[in-house]
Amino acid sequence: MNDHPQNGTHAVEIENLTKTFGDFVAVDNVSITVAKGEIFGFLGPNGAGKSTTIRILCGLLKPTLGRASVNGLDVATKPEEIRQSIGYMSQKFSLYEGLTVEENIDFFSGIYGVAKDKREARKDYALTMASLKDRRGSLTRELSGGWKQRLALGCAILHEPPVVFLDEPTSGVDPIARRAFWDLIYQLSEAGQTVFVTTHYMDEAEYCHRVALMYAGKVIALGPPKQLKDEMSQVCHLLQLDTSDPLETMRALEKLPGILDLAVFGAGLHVTVSEAELAIEAIRKALDERQVQIRRLEAIQPSLEDVFVALIEAEERKPA
Repeated sequence: MNDHPQNGTHAVEIENLTKTFGDFVAVDNVSITVAKGEIFGFLGPNGAGKSTTIRILCGLLKPTLGRASVNGLDVATKPEEIRQSIGYMSQKFSLYEGLTVEENIDFFSGIYGVAKDKREARKDYALTMASLKDRRGSLTRELSGGWKQRLALGCAILHEPPVVFLDEPTSGVDPIARRAFWDLIYQLSEAGQTVFVTTHYMDEAEYCHRVALMYAGKVIALGPPKQLKDEMSQVCHLLQLDTSDPLETMRALEKLPGILDLAVFGAGLHVTVSEAELAIEAIRKALDERQVQIRRLEAIQPSLEDVFVALIEAEERKPA
């Protein structure tokens, strides 16, 4: 995956953005710039502040402090213009189930003010992009989740918005449909559209040019996925450990020096350590004493999920 495009122009600019609701700080002094044509991933646990930030960028909420602009338009002073110049799709994007695929596209063309002489061409584009030409007369309620999602994206970009916000767009669809949806996202990016996407699927975050991890209203990591994984590898090492008794393994390793973190990962464990060789030796000894059989023990490359778990746990350990 290449780094994000370097064309000197920013589609989204966020500077010292803060949003409070009473005493609660939902977004805490966030600064990010997103390049034109970039696929930018916005990640973090529920309640981290992702959706609040997106609602500010879409002109739906006013910032408490700081500034943000989308397509060069200020979110605080030009919310109407912003709403007309962006595409927005969430997991709750409302297609009309009782209308056909084609009727939904016609309806949203009108809502988004697509010029009448362009509507047929835009409809053809949406049907082609979403591979729905053969299903144009099907009732929307008869489509599978993955096809509905493609139709929703087609409807959200009928007015050719330069920036598209996708808020958890692949929630609840199967992995094959998710992968096909990401192929569409790449097409948008290659055509010069900027895609700002929130997701809680860590494998999807790997497809982004850059990602920001939000936690408790703050951005705690920002950069290309590979860079974030490389940075983690420089400060600690990750071991894959599969044994005959995972519970007994965790008990044995909790008190071992040099073990920074233990996490269940599939049927085994991911063990974060400060020094791989010394830790492997100590783990073998500790498990041998408890007669736990080791099936696999080796150093591995961290995934983005490992990086984010480590970063969030480090944040939680910080004194309040």
